[in-house]
Amino acid sequence: MHIALANLNPTVGDLAGNAALMTERIKQAKQLGASLVVFPELALSGYPTKDLLHSHAFIESCQQHADKLGAHASTGITVVFGVPLWLEGSASTITNSLLVFRDGEQVARYDKRLLPTYDVFDEDRYFTPGGSPAVIEHEGSRIGLSICEDLWRGIDVGRGDRYADDADPVTQLVEAGAQIIINPSASPFVLGKHERHKQILAEHAKRHSVPVLAVNQLGANDELVFDGSALAVNARGEVAQSNAAFTDELLVVDTDALGTQADSGGASSTSRVLDALTLGVRDYIRKTGFKKACLGLSGGIDSALTAAIACRAIGADNITGIALPGKYSSQHSIDDAKDLADRLGCGFAVAPIEEPYSGYESMLNSLFGTLNQRRLGEKLPDLTEENLQSRVRGAVLMALSNRTGALLLTTGNKSELAVGYCTLYGDMNGGLGVLSDIPKNLVYELSRDINERFAELGFASPPIPENTITKEPSAELAPDQKDADSLPPYDVLDEIVRRHVEEHQQAPQIAEETGFDAEVCKRIVRLIGINEYKRKQTPVGLKVTSVAFGSGRRMPIARHL
Repeated sequence: MHIALANLNPTVGDLAGNAALMTERIKQAKQLGASLVVFPELALSGYPTKDLLHSHAFIESCQQHADKLGAHASTGITVVFGVPLWLEGSASTITNSLLVFRDGEQVARYDKRLLPTYDVFDEDRYFTPGGSPAVIEHEGSRIGLSICEDLWRGIDVGRGDRYADDADPVTQLVEAGAQIIINPSASPFVLGKHERHKQILAEHAKRHSVPVLAVNQLGANDELVFDGSALAVNARGEVAQSNAAFTDELLVVDTDALGTQADSGGASSTSRVLDALTLGVRDYIRKTGFKKACLGLSGGIDSALTAAIACRAIGADNITGIALPGKYSSQHSIDDAKDLADRLGCGFAVAPIEEPYSGYESMLNSLFGTLNQRRLGEKLPDLTEENLQSRVRGAVLMALSNRTGALLLTTGNKSELAVGYCTLYGDMNGGLGVLSDIPKNLVYELSRDINERFAELGFASPPIPENTITKEPSAELAPDQKDADSLPPYDVLDEIVRRHVEEHQQAPQIAEETGFDAEVCKRIVRLIGINEYKRKQTPVGLKVTSVAFGSGRRMPIARHL
């Protein structure tokens, strides 16, 4: 028996467009000799569908498009796909479901039983869980249906306790006679999760002596990126077949020949993150209707990496970088920005900010004098003066975005965003935060990786200037300013941020377990807390770690610190 695992890159809410994509994949599966094709969780509606699911008309339309797709596309093949549906017998409660069509007729339905509600997941908000297993007959085999969390059970993210009192859907499928288990999912990319998923699939297969086949959604929707991975694990728990993650490769599995084969999904962690960010940028721009993007080029590492990813995502011809030197900018920063643009082949221009800044300075000094406030730059460091420079730059970039229709990309990293080293209405302006979940040290790793693999990644030469990678980072908003003047080394800062944000540790525990200075830990944790108000106003940022600053981390702004 040949089963096609067909990852799909749906656009949320585009039912007709997603159905058309699925129809083409079904044709491809037939041509490759498959008798059954499996699409990801909620493939027809796209995931996460969020509050579109509160619309009665939307659910009705999902049902209509599902019926139409199944009736016209399943001739000569069995099709399994995910769609939100009314609970049978209800017109007010919905389920996260799989439909099975064969030769134009619906032959089965399965409603997801374990509904994740943690981190970025809100399925209890929308769905009611299914109550029973579903097994279908196909070419003499009994195939058990499951959806995403039914297999992961929160174990992949350390939340296995959530389902401690729930029946195991996989065990019940085997008890119901399943000889093969399929698992369509829409599981967002998180660094390291792919390997955990393979391990979980292998454990299910070995425990029950049944093959397990899984296919994940591909593409990005808002801040979430999906790697499109497909895996077939044999009954011994060995990876028998897999596709290349972050590609639209359709995987056809011969269930009668599931020997151990090489796993094609063994890319390095930096490679996976780079692929995730590239796909995230490409899909965000495409699915929101933009064609081009722009960004500020400071000569620093963050804007350089952002520009390289953007060029890889949508092509250098569609990217414009702007250098915005001010009175504290160094010549090497302007030179490095131009060198980067030349290496990438993207558009580039220089827009000095000293003249508009001087206008603000004159007006504000008059105002501050009237209010008996200190003049700008009278005493350094001057946070107001620093932020004003950033806001002038932000205004210029937003004007460029408005005039050209290009999406403005923000370039700040997770380390900066954590401690508030960013300016509201300045460098935080934009529509997408490309690096907002990337700690500073990982920024350097990704930059070196791009330079080392430049040809493989489609660049004519190493795109990021060596001086950009090796020079000491600085915002250049004050004389001789360096990040190290006010922050601990990034090895220390990144670890404190990781432990506090991703592992929920407080300063005393961090200091005890790492040996870091207790006062440094206390200060950084406090900075993370008091800058929550900034992060609530930051652009959507692509998520690649277990806890990002976004929809999965919901901290109050007004609270005791």
